[in-house]
Amino acid sequence: MERFINGPELTEQQGGNLAKVLIATLYSPDAVLLAATRLSADRLVLLVDENPTKELEQNLKLIKDSLGRVIEVKTVKVKVYDVVSVAKKGVEVIDLTPKEDQIFLNITSGRKTQAIGLLFAGYARSSRVKKIAYNPEENKADVIYLPKLSFNLTEGQKRVLEYVEKGEYKTHAELADKIDLSRAMLYRHIKELEDIGLISTEEGFKLTDAGKIARL
Repeated sequence: MERFINGPELTEQQGGNLAKVLIATLYSPDAVLLAATRLSADRLVLLVDENPTKELEQNLKLIKDSLGRVIEVKTVKVKVYDVVSVAKKGVEVIDLTPKEDQIFLNITSGRKTQAIGLLFAGYARSSRVKKIAYNPEENKADVIYLPKLSFNLTEGQKRVLEYVEKGEYKTHAELADKIDLSRAMLYRHIKELEDIGLISTEEGFKLTDAGKIARL
């Protein structure tokens, strides 16, 4: 991952004020410029395609030319259609942000899969994110604040996801031999995780994409 926290100016704001960090997906610049200006962001982190088009490069240059003199503008390259990979990058950005800073997400611009990935990153780190915003296409000046959902998994459920991710288990008995849970509790956790779409049991136990994100 690219380093975007690379100097003391990014962790210590003048006067000791909390920094406002905006993390956004990018294709069209309008929503990003509006969000950064309206928020009075101190730092902007953009998730951009790893193989940018000329138009995307021009839009990124426009943002840097417009905002780069007054706030930090950093980029993190992500895949276009890999939601799990985008979510993982988003979580890494959030985890690298100083804990005293306020984090805001904007998922208006960029590919839909990238926006969904960043949204899921916000769910995976809901306690760190202050607001998740979307500007509707018909009027980007409007702001819709999305609910901050959380996976809210129990320790037992987290343990099941961990074991399923690391091993290959085809039956409850195989998994029960490895995990420190009663057989009854294991059945219950697997049923709950399957019901909320985090585990597939069709051909042995496997994490779904949502399950992989819940593990971040």
